[in-house]
Amino acid sequence: MVGVGGVVISNGRALLIRRGGPPLEGQWSIPGGMLEVGETILEGVRRELGEETGIEVRVGDLIEVFERINPDADGKTRYHFVVLDYLCEAVRGEARAGSDVTDVAWATPSELGKYSLTETATRVFLKAFEMARERENS
Repeated sequence: MVGVGGVVISNGRALLIRRGGPPLEGQWSIPGGMLEVGETILEGVRRELGEETGIEVRVGDLIEVFERINPDADGKTRYHFVVLDYLCEAVRGEARAGSDVTDVAWATPSELGKYSLTETATRVFLKAFEMARERENS
């Protein structure tokens, strides 16, 4: 399954969401979800960010592509996602929890640790902060 995500960085802070459903239910993460059939990757990023956070975004550069394979209790593959995460710029809207999200938060790089993010999400957020800094300096 193809997943898409978007890291929105504004005023030195990244937008995080707390997931309301599996996988990662109850955990803080990068906003995003499943690509729909017939939808382009960039359309999917914009739709997912709008649905989950209420923010309309301009999709920028690809941050990273990774796989997430989640087994069930018997060790069989329950989920196998190929996820494409993009750096995004907020165009309009106020961050709020929508669709399958229970909460939203803005965090600086030094605050990421208090959200118990997965290792992959932390890596993607830190890459996004670096990309945003490079974009501002160019």
